[in-house]
Amino acid sequence: MSDWFSVTEVGDGVTLVQEPHVHPFLRSNTWLVRGSRRSVLVDSGLGVVPLRAALPDLLGDPGLVVVLTHAHLDHMGGAHEFDEVWAHPAEPWEQPGRGSLRGPELARVLGGDLDLPASLLEAPPSPAYRPDDYVLHPVRPTRALHDGDVLDLGDRTLEVLHLPGHSPGSIALHDRDRGTLWTGDVLYDDEVLLDGLTGSDPDDYGRSLRRLAALPAGAVGTVHAGHEPSFDGDRMRALLDHHLAR
Repeated sequence: MSDWFSVTEVGDGVTLVQEPHVHPFLRSNTWLVRGSRRSVLVDSGLGVVPLRAALPDLLGDPGLVVVLTHAHLDHMGGAHEFDEVWAHPAEPWEQPGRGSLRGPELARVLGGDLDLPASLLEAPPSPAYRPDDYVLHPVRPTRALHDGDVLDLGDRTLEVLHLPGHSPGSIALHDRDRGTLWTGDVLYDDEVLLDGLTGSDPDDYGRSLRRLAALPAGAVGTVHAGHEPSFDGDRMRALLDHHLAR
């Protein structure tokens, strides 16, 4: 389990945590954003291996706040380990039975036309680990986040953007001063899962994309998404144009 997570410093007080042994469908990005007064963990991985216990030097601060972009298993799996969890109230955070590492079962839970393999682990965290033992632990957020809320980290602030469509309570976080945007699954450098997904709404998604497209020129220089590599503002606008054309 010691090498279950990979940790990459990306600069400007931001660290990327990933689970490289998870199937790409569930291999999400978890972002630690450090401030002078408070640090925020954007999403929390799948929850196969305890996140906080595996990375105590990185995530052991008792004042750390987890901010969840939405309630899919690959983004909220480790959230139950932390004392402070902030999230939008439109997501089913406390609903049980929404996670599985078995592809056919997860496809049934998520909905849509998903062709997933039998197991969503490319390697187990230990010889004794059984995918059927996986549990997505429900969480009860300690603070409800709404559109326009500002998270004060001391030397940086993050504005909450409520961007439904992929899911009802999907949010992004925008550091306007630095031009950095954390988008969760609202936008990443690939085709975004949407059609037929339980809780998704194409009309809402279109409105959310148009809202991102309406941000002033220069407002976003770097996008740290919930999947795939980060990208710049020009690539963001190309992706927005592509998805809106669909």
